[in-house]
Amino acid sequence: MATADNQDAPPAVVVVGPDGRVSGWSEGGCRLLGWTADDVVGRPVTDLLAAPPPPGFPESDDTAPSGPVALRHRDGHTVDAVVTTQALRGPHGLVQGHVVTVQRWDRRPVIADRAFEQCPFALGVYDPELRFLWINASSGRVIAHTEEQVLGRHYREVLPEFDRSLFPERDDKPYTDQLAEVARTGRPARLITVFRPLGSNYANAWATSIWPVRDAEGKVRAVANWGFDMSAEYWARQRLLILNEAGRDIGRTLDVIGTSRELAMSAVPGFTDLVTVDLWEEVLRGEEPPSPSTLTGGDALRLSRAARHSADEDTGGGAGQPVTFAADSVAARCMATGTSMVQLAEEPGPGGEWAFGPGLAADPAHWPPGNPLIDASLAADGLTGRITVPLRARGALLGVVAFSRTERPEAFTADDLILAEELTAKAAVAIDNARRYSRERTTALTLQRSLLLQSLPNQEAVEVATRYLPAGTGAEVGGDWFDVIPLSGARVALIVGDVVGHGLHASASMGRLRTAVRTLADVDLPPDELLTHLDDLVLHLASDLQPTDASHPTTVQTIGETGATCLYAVYDPVSRRLTLASAGHPLPLVLSPDGSRTPLPAQPGPPLGIGGLPFEATEIELPEGSLLALFTDGLIESRERDLDEGIAELLRVLDPAADSLEVLCDTVTDATLPERRTDDAALLLARTRALDPQHVADWDVEPDFAQVPRVRKAAVDQVEAWGLAEAAFVTELVVSELVTNAIRYGDPPIRLRLVRDTALICEVSDASNTAPHLRRARAFDEGGRGLLLVAQLTQGWGTRHTTHGKTIWCAQSLPQPGAG
Repeated sequence: MATADNQDAPPAVVVVGPDGRVSGWSEGGCRLLGWTADDVVGRPVTDLLAAPPPPGFPESDDTAPSGPVALRHRDGHTVDAVVTTQALRGPHGLVQGHVVTVQRWDRRPVIADRAFEQCPFALGVYDPELRFLWINASSGRVIAHTEEQVLGRHYREVLPEFDRSLFPERDDKPYTDQLAEVARTGRPARLITVFRPLGSNYANAWATSIWPVRDAEGKVRAVANWGFDMSAEYWARQRLLILNEAGRDIGRTLDVIGTSRELAMSAVPGFTDLVTVDLWEEVLRGEEPPSPSTLTGGDALRLSRAARHSADEDTGGGAGQPVTFAADSVAARCMATGTSMVQLAEEPGPGGEWAFGPGLAADPAHWPPGNPLIDASLAADGLTGRITVPLRARGALLGVVAFSRTERPEAFTADDLILAEELTAKAAVAIDNARRYSRERTTALTLQRSLLLQSLPNQEAVEVATRYLPAGTGAEVGGDWFDVIPLSGARVALIVGDVVGHGLHASASMGRLRTAVRTLADVDLPPDELLTHLDDLVLHLASDLQPTDASHPTTVQTIGETGATCLYAVYDPVSRRLTLASAGHPLPLVLSPDGSRTPLPAQPGPPLGIGGLPFEATEIELPEGSLLALFTDGLIESRERDLDEGIAELLRVLDPAADSLEVLCDTVTDATLPERRTDDAALLLARTRALDPQHVADWDVEPDFAQVPRVRKAAVDQVEAWGLAEAAFVTELVVSELVTNAIRYGDPPIRLRLVRDTALICEVSDASNTAPHLRRARAFDEGGRGLLLVAQLTQGWGTRHTTHGKTIWCAQSLPQPGAG
């Protein structure tokens, strides 16, 4: 057994004569085996062996170290040693003996040499000029050179493929430059190197370390490196990274085209060089895709290009162009069978093997049936390989995706097919979600637009322009709305409202509210009373939808659950007075003709559906030509700015002197709406007009039936003075009936007013709150025919209540100019 104290003993040098006897003995021999020179000189060298000598010992001229040789120590134990023999030659090259160098097998330099030589990692040592000094067997296998072939040669000469970067777009330094930098700076480096060996069609990934080798003074005398092939782990990690990024990037927008482009961009350049996404035209429109059974007819497939992306080209702008696939094409077969297909442009190697990296699924047994398909026609298209995957989600076939490689020569693997199918599956769900959302949004938008004001009514009280702008494609349709309702007495109601929430339920709730407001407006209620009735209606709707059976709860969202606001304003062009009330809605902006802002002494009331709280009406007088701006919060509020900033911006662009309110609407929306809005916006601009005093006539009526002929004649004279002689007869009858009823059933004061506007309006007011109603008079009744007569002779009649009583009105259509 060896002892630790002589583990570091210097090698023993033994000189053996031609007769095989020891003729010289070094001090190292004494320290290694315990024998002195007197003990061994003159004895056969074989006496030092504890076992039969190796073949040819010691005459062998093989200078390579032998395997372990058992030597006999003086104290009797065995020493395992490595023996190197060199011949001693005299004149004429005659062998005059041998020099035998003996060193312990477990001596550190020896065991280290053996460990490095047999290391499974590739090891190498180079001088500061990057000339080969030593490589181990593993390194020789990797670079396909023996140590004798590379010693003294430059690294760049032996391995030119390491002198360039596989991914120049990443600014990666070539590996040779990394070695040179360590030799120059003396700073070690650890890195992962991706390179493509010469003659290979696959890129390998190696984990490597580079460190300087210094002398006793610290000077860099050499550079060493080690590395091992981690291609399998590296490419698996790259696939996971691609999938992770795809999960983050695909489906960010509820847009079919946008999601298709996200899929295409997620695979380039990390996975492929070119991706195309083709979908059914119905999918782009948000409709249901055709049934897969339509693919069995043998006809060519007609799809639409949704996205195309490559590393140096992005033609996403051409989305929607038609794409046709022959019935026997790979794309058509993949869609018909629902299976993916891998096409490769090259045949396998001479032995049938594919040139894949180690650890990857190179065995054809790993491929699904029918894959890969060798297709020489790919080369004509500039492709080295293509994976075609049908795009399916929830059992529906949406289209097809093609992943192609053009620049990189490495062939697709079975693992690449799995990655392509994973990417496509992620995108398919997102595209189908976008399609469904597009369909619902289109339905909601169609419903909402059908419920909104389709055309402005005929009225002369205000000049009106409106805009409704739905949120961007990434958001659902909301419940914003507006309305313009002509009222009696030449007045007009201006309404704007907002149902909180989005989607079909918001549009339906908006439709309910608008219908309710129009119904209540026909009753001619004051703004505060109208909102009170509307609030009650919302509460009733909410209670009607509450489930009676707790085990079957309803999923319908009511207006009360989502919230709603409404602003109701009435403008009278005769008095130039504006009366308004708000249920949680922003108050309108009112600007005088000179551009100054008219303050409104009002506060919004509670939103609709709360109940129990009052609404207050505010009345102000406006100069002719005043500008009213009614809006929803989507116009002035966003994530980037608050309400006050939005109102300030709106005030900045509003111009009461604008020639066209339509143009002003566009100016306002362009200036105030954010690019990426998430809420609907409604805008109603109204410029007030004042009715010419010459078109209004009124009379006080004493509560005496004898006054009826007087006011009847005064009304006829006024109508004729307006040039409306054709309306004199009907006016005489309705004035007589309405004034008579007011005297008989009403309370003083009684007042008659004629208004010439788009119609001839006759109004009779009194202090009684009792509302008349139509009834059918029996054959012998003396009364009950007055209002029926008025209703039949005029185009409309009604009653509106005021704070001081009521007003009964009727309207006659005026003859059109030129009618005769």
